Amino acid sequence: MPSRRSPVLRVLVGIAVAIAVGAGALAWSSTLLGEYSVMDMGGAAVDVSGVPSGHAAHTEHSGRSGLSADPAQPGGAVSVTTLTADPDRPADVHAELVARQQTVDVPGGRSLEGYTVNGTSPGPVIRARQGELVEVVFVNESVAAGATLHWHGIDVPNSADGVAGITQDAVPTGGRYTYRFVATDAGTYWYHSHQVSHEQVEGGLLGAVVIDPAEPSAATDADIVALLHVYGGQHTLNGRVGDEQVAADPGSTVRVRIINSDQGTAAVWSAAPFRVLATDGHEVNSPSDVEGRKLLIPAGGRADVAAQAPQQGAVRLQVGGARGILIGDPTVTAPPSAQPTETLDLLSYGDPAPLGIDVSSPARVYDYVISRRFGIINGRPGNFWTINGKLFPDVPMFHVSEGDVVVMKIVNDSNDVHPMHLHGHHVVVLSRDGVAASGSPWWVDSLEVHPHESYEIAFVADNPGIWADHCHTLLHAVDGLIAHVMYDGVTTPFTINGDAGNRPE
Repeated sequence: MPSRRSPVLRVLVGIAVAIAVGAGALAWSSTLLGEYSVMDMGGAAVDVSGVPSGHAAHTEHSGRSGLSADPAQPGGAVSVTTLTADPDRPADVHAELVARQQTVDVPGGRSLEGYTVNGTSPGPVIRARQGELVEVVFVNESVAAGATLHWHGIDVPNSADGVAGITQDAVPTGGRYTYRFVATDAGTYWYHSHQVSHEQVEGGLLGAVVIDPAEPSAATDADIVALLHVYGGQHTLNGRVGDEQVAADPGSTVRVRIINSDQGTAAVWSAAPFRVLATDGHEVNSPSDVEGRKLLIPAGGRADVAAQAPQQGAVRLQVGGARGILIGDPTVTAPPSAQPTETLDLLSYGDPAPLGIDVSSPARVYDYVISRRFGIINGRPGNFWTINGKLFPDVPMFHVSEGDVVVMKIVNDSNDVHPMHLHGHHVVVLSRDGVAASGSPWWVDSLEVHPHESYEIAFVADNPGIWADHCHTLLHAVDGLIAHVMYDGVTTPFTINGDAGNRPE
């Protein structure tokens, strides 16, 4: 009598044979990498503009960290280690952040093994004023795999980007690393580890950053942070399971800085009108009331919304589905309202305003097409992500020169949602599925691209370095959905999978 396992074995053998045949048909090559440098990955992406390099639009750069040749590098190349904030400028804001691998206490829920910053998760809020120089000393007390801090959404100098194996080595247990950057752009941001990030971010090695405008705004009466995170299946708001109460005088306006550190999309809505003041640290021009619609915030993204306390009682702002913020009389509760079916379209929200860059004749035009196919990454066979048809590490590298205006078309040719995050820059959305943006300039660093959608975006190459451009569903990045924007003439001495133990994803 045949074993019950026989059909299963036949299926497994069939799959193995199919993979082997497919491997030959697709000319797979093993990508068991060992130690490697990002400098050796892939080849230059094809510029589809048809305009010879150097013959199209450049713009004046912001002067964050202009390129100058490093005589210690071959051919006068510039090392990422030299791309720093002014070393002679004293810091205005100082902080020390200590990472530990330990039990995370989740008030209102259950504890779990994870990571803390200064003993808690989320870690402390770093707050600065626009124009100040921030200096953070990061200490790894007990994270066994090493750790870093990436300043998500802040256009820091490249040496402060915190990506293990590209801009620094992972900080080992007992080690420390100093991050320095100017808080150039006011807004809501966050920090998290970029070493084994799919484990360390989910485990809680993260916190919020708020950069207040140089001139205080009179548009709101109060200002709060609402950081969303899932700890072992527990949906939390500022690290706690349950709602948060904000005492506010009747008629006063509260600015709620929502940070989505989850791996999925966060929905925000209210039975009362609210306004979207900013996306990813950039103010919306002439925001209007949102009624009967929900706002979607991608993984890694942020949105500042304004809610007004009612004349009596409290209003509930629902954030991330299971979590709510009650604004108004702290003695009163407000029941949840049903999630609206209609979504606010930021492509047409607010009023148009000048972009500040000329996108009519960009210096570089690139495609970033996301799909997937069977292959091998680091010796693992599987159905992996591709970029422009290429498997990691042979994905294209998007080369730019300082001052270039770059247009990129992101095409999601898959059935999954991809929150795409470009380090070191903000991008402006020009169109979606061929429909031109018609509202306030929609500046983001984390853009959610739904299945079979396409976006045309633009940015100015004004921050020299080697910058990750990846999906912030972090397991997607582990499976190859990561490329890099590389400035001509910039190189890195750091490697991945070597003795330093760098594993950025």
